[in-house]
Order: sequence, then structure tokens, then C-alpha cells
Amino acid sequence: MNQQNIESLIVNTIKKEIADARIQTQYRKPLISIADIENDKFKKLKSVIGEYHLMPNDLLPKAQSIVVFFLPFSEHIVTANAQSTYVAKEWAVAYIETNNLIRHICDKSARALNDIGIEAVWEPPTGSVEGKLYARWSHKSAAVLAGLGSFGLNRLVITESGCAGRFGSLILDVKLTHGVKEFKERCLHFHDNSCKKCAEQCPANAFKIDNEFDGTICRQYLDEVDTYFNDLPRPHVCGKCSVGLPCSMHSAV
Repeated sequence: MNQQNIESLIVNTIKKEIADARIQTQYRKPLISIADIENDKFKKLKSVIGEYHLMPNDLLPKAQSIVVFFLPFSEHIVTANAQSTYVAKEWAVAYIETNNLIRHICDKSARALNDIGIEAVWEPPTGSVEGKLYARWSHKSAAVLAGLGSFGLNRLVITESGCAGRFGSLILDVKLTHGVKEFKERCLHFHDNSCKKCAEQCPANAFKIDNEFDGTICRQYLDEVDTYFNDLPRPHVCGKCSVGLPCSMHSAV
């Protein structure tokens, strides 16, 4: 099967799972791209992120490519969380439903690829290391290396469709062409120091001097959110740093 057919298989799976999902959450058009594991920056992930971070070959010994996709939330969800004095329930529900949806997309895609002789593995969209805010596999880092966007001051990846949404990725044992994708800085703060809206509207005041971020303070606030939404299965989410225009819905650079 050629690359176009492989990408079409995954894209069609994404569309079908979204259409079939019996959920409240709605999305804008998904984004998808390819990351080349031979990229030298992949080899630096352990030093940049931490020794706990897995390499593609740790998850799939014969790994050759990574397919990364982004599900951007609908404008309604973004607006609801931006206007809410607390975390909007729409946002908390979207986080839970989208994580489950990504699991279904990855599982169905991997099964379909396996049926045609392509091995594919995936990691959950969320999962912490020793109770921390980070996971052993960074979908966001894979997204940047796939050319989907750049990291912003809010530690999120800003794509052409903004940063309000969720990422998923699949590691494949076939070589897919990444294509030439010139890096583009999409965060206004890093571009020309003209914006700090995400930091300014953080309800936990987790952003400190010189752009330092206190993950402990953030995590404590998310624990409070879990208590507040006690009718939901531990959303552990806030999203206020995701909904500050202009980068919530699109790239401003």
C-alpha cells in the first residue's frame, strides 16, 4: 500500500470515528502530518524532556514513521471556556470525550493497518509519569517534529488551527515521506514578545518570571477542578491557557 492510501486510511478512520461517536463534543477539521524518526531532534528528546521519555523504537522496534493528528475543538467549546469565570463544563467534557475518541481512532487505525501487513502502535492521549503532568510519550513533541506547529508560551502546540484541541499519534513500521516543512514560529510571544495572554489568564498563577512554569501549582489547581466536577470521571483539566485569542483558534503569526 502506498503512502497516499495509508494516509487516506487513517484520515477516513478519524472522520468515521468522529461521525459515529455519540458525544457532545464537536470539532473543526482535523489536521494530520508525518514525522520522520530519523530527524535529529527526535534523538534529543531524552535530553530536552527527560530520560523517562520513550523513543519510537522503544515502542516499536522496527519503527520508521509517525503519523500525528490534531482534533481542534469547535468554536463553541473554546468560547464557553474563555467566557466562563471557572472552567467551563463543555471544556471538561470535551477533554474526557476527546481522549476516549483518540483511543478509538488509534485502535481502529492500528487494527486496519495490521490487517494489511503494517505494524502500528500507539500511546494513550494522556497518562502521567509518577503523578506528574507529563507522559512517557509526548504527542505534542511529535506534532512539532511533524511540522504541525510550534510550542507556545503556554507549553501547548499552536497549529494553523490554534492550540485548543487534542493530539494523537501512531508509530508505523513503514517509511513515509515527511516532506519539507519549514519551521514556523506561531507563538506571538516568541515571535516578537507582543503577547502573554495565556500566562496572564492562568487562574493558578503558574507562569512565573522569565517565562518559567510551575507544574506543581498547575497540578494542584487541576486537582481542585476534579473535585468541582465530581460528576465527571476526573477531567484534570483547566484549559484557560488554551483559549486566549488569537492562538486558540488559529495561528497569529
